[in-house]
Amino acid sequence: MEYVLIIIAAVFVSNIVLNQFLGICPFIGVSNKVDTALGMTGAVTFVMVIATLFTYLIFKYILVPLDLTYLRTITFILVIASLVQMVEIMLKKISPPLYQALGIFLPLITTNCAVLGVAVLAVQQDFNLLGSVVFAIGNAIGFGLALVAFSGIREQLDMLNVPKPMKGVPIAFIVAGLMALAFMGFTGIV
Repeated sequence: MEYVLIIIAAVFVSNIVLNQFLGICPFIGVSNKVDTALGMTGAVTFVMVIATLFTYLIFKYILVPLDLTYLRTITFILVIASLVQMVEIMLKKISPPLYQALGIFLPLITTNCAVLGVAVLAVQQDFNLLGSVVFAIGNAIGFGLALVAFSGIREQLDMLNVPKPMKGVPIAFIVAGLMALAFMGFTGIV
């Protein structure tokens, strides 16, 4: 039951994009089409879970015993960048179609602050290993839900008669703000 609550809280109550404002760059930049948003969601989910797993293990079994916890952020950044590069190389060799499908999304994930944010939050909230992975999965689902919903709304907005000064990014920010307000309605559930 504890893990179900972690997922519900991560997806709805404290959504990584709409509540904590992490991962805004891909949220705005990759949300023009639903297909693109789905690709980014898959790539972010994969990297976020793997990165949280590795950073948790490194933090608990290397940084804490050696009393080097002050190196957490830089270590996590290096681990995430290395993981993304290794995943990219392995996918290129093992599964070229999947590598082609992910395309530009893997390099974009290296600079996605949501991945680093989830890894840091998992350690700060003192989850165990399984709790950290469940937390990462919940945040990836929340990121994907927000991104896909937002891209669907933006596709619809392209077909509407939006005033010229509001087209593009201005209306996108207004919609993002309204989505954040809607997600605030889930506060207090967990």
